[in-house]
Amino acid sequence: MAENSTLALQHAFGLAGRHALVTGGGSGLGLAIAKALAAAGASVTIAGRRMELLDKAVAEIGHGAHGMGLDLRDMASLKGFATEVEVAYGPVDILVNNAGNTVKKPFEEQTVEDLDQVFDVHVRGALELTRCIIPGQVARGGGSVQFIASMTSFIGQPYVIGYTTAKSALTGVVRGLSAEYAGRNVRVNAIAPGWIDTPMFRAATSNDKARYDKIMGRIQMGRVGTPDDIGWASVFLASSAAAYVTGQTLVVDGGALVGF
Repeated sequence: MAENSTLALQHAFGLAGRHALVTGGGSGLGLAIAKALAAAGASVTIAGRRMELLDKAVAEIGHGAHGMGLDLRDMASLKGFATEVEVAYGPVDILVNNAGNTVKKPFEEQTVEDLDQVFDVHVRGALELTRCIIPGQVARGGGSVQFIASMTSFIGQPYVIGYTTAKSALTGVVRGLSAEYAGRNVRVNAIAPGWIDTPMFRAATSNDKARYDKIMGRIQMGRVGTPDDIGWASVFLASSAAAYVTGQTLVVDGGALVGF
């Protein structure tokens, strides 16, 4: 009985035999996602602009992971990139659109170029890469596409209007693509991380007690999350355990979004 239960769990949550591509996988949440997918049995390719960071991350991930250079703002290169990844490492069964950037300025100082710089990575580049990957998933009978949304998809945060706009757009992307591809067994979902214990979070709050206290006051569980919390959420959405889950934005925030 125990052996049967173990096999059932492996079938439900295991990713053996699947190839995952994680953009922005060289650090932060992307690296945590890549590690979790690899631990669940997937072969993993991480992509980003800094090869030295990717090489270090590949060593951390292990499990035969690979790294490839990618600039999502160079949209003319994305079709060739997608082909190169699949020729080198196999068809992409799981695509995690994680790469991101931001420009932090008061709204009145933001330029069109500032907005484009953010929107081109989070939305246009992610959509174009997905357009290159998803036909193969359809042809093979299914796949999983994930986008990384944000708390700013739902709540206001000052000085990052481009980031807020892009992350809010991703919730619509998920709804639209899931409606278009659900009948072809490609599931499209997003993860919206709450406040996660990363170097960026610590840098932003270490000398700002008021901000830290405000954040902690929202989180019902009384603690910030860990990168692993986001990694395992990605594994769930990629796995057979989530076979009936599409069009959703999974908020992983310790209850902050509904906190009092």
